[in-house]
Amino acid sequence: MHKAFLGFSLTVLIFLLFSNCQPQTQKISKINGLSFVASRDTIQQKHINPILDIHANWVSIMPFAFMRKADSTQLFYNNERQWYGERVTGVKQYIKLMHSNGIKVMLKPQIWIGGGDFTGYISMKTESDWKTFEQNYLDMLMLYAKVAEESNVEMFCIGTELNNFVSERPQFWTSLISSVKNVYSGELTYAENWDKIENVPFWSELDYIGVDAYFPISKEKTPSLDSVKMAWQPISQNLKTLSEKHDKPILFTEYGYRSIDFAGKEPWHSIRIDGQTNEVTQDVLLKGLMDSVWDQPWFAGGFLWKWFHNHDQASERHANRFSIRHKHAEQSIKKYYAKFE
Repeated sequence: MHKAFLGFSLTVLIFLLFSNCQPQTQKISKINGLSFVASRDTIQQKHINPILDIHANWVSIMPFAFMRKADSTQLFYNNERQWYGERVTGVKQYIKLMHSNGIKVMLKPQIWIGGGDFTGYISMKTESDWKTFEQNYLDMLMLYAKVAEESNVEMFCIGTELNNFVSERPQFWTSLISSVKNVYSGELTYAENWDKIENVPFWSELDYIGVDAYFPISKEKTPSLDSVKMAWQPISQNLKTLSEKHDKPILFTEYGYRSIDFAGKEPWHSIRIDGQTNEVTQDVLLKGLMDSVWDQPWFAGGFLWKWFHNHDQASERHANRFSIRHKHAEQSIKKYYAKFE
């Protein structure tokens, strides 16, 4: 009896020891982000609760500067004519409330050109104009870099979709990055359009390769999930190669699709179309993206375009636009974000 009991005890002990040595499945943490749209007034806790509910752990806060034309030297920003959330006061209030809820922040100053012209086409006519524009851009970036440092912002984005500016004035960007690092101690990225990410000369100086991920995926009205994932295979491989080349993780500084027919054909288009909606297409495209890249070791995460604080009103106005609120895709994103938070 005693020998039998001793043998049983040893068996149990060995089992417990080996059980404790088994590798444990670790949850992969990613940047589950939302691009948070500025509002006319302060935001409140009720505006944060839906962000927490969807398991987002980061937001992108985006103060805008305005240019009249793509060759104008002046930038207009942080003035009383802008909405509260686009000014320094509003940015600070947003950051403080996000942080109090455990949500990390990427501060992402951006340019809007009159008429909606693409910022990638910004170009000055003379050397003098370039110098003036560069100084104005530097002044804006330094203002918000100091806000980021004072507010303990986790990440700062030094520009969005400015390929022509980057290509024509590389020395300015090297100097800009150095100036920002002198006042800001957090992580840095730059958000380049999906088709120009190979042309950025300073990825090695940043912490993330920022991609605005509006890759063409499908010409179908409503593609299948399998076809979407197949379309992502070469894109994913190219992103992996880029990450390895610079030894930096890929971050989708923007990603998203409209809830409309053919949303995967040219995902960057935001022209207003009345009447037509297709929530299934938006949902399938987002599922395919998440399935294809979110668990990859070279991928840091991304910021969904876009999220409105007044989601109930915005969902009515944006029934066929990028918002996922009260659409099929909301539950899908919630499921993925819960998996990777």
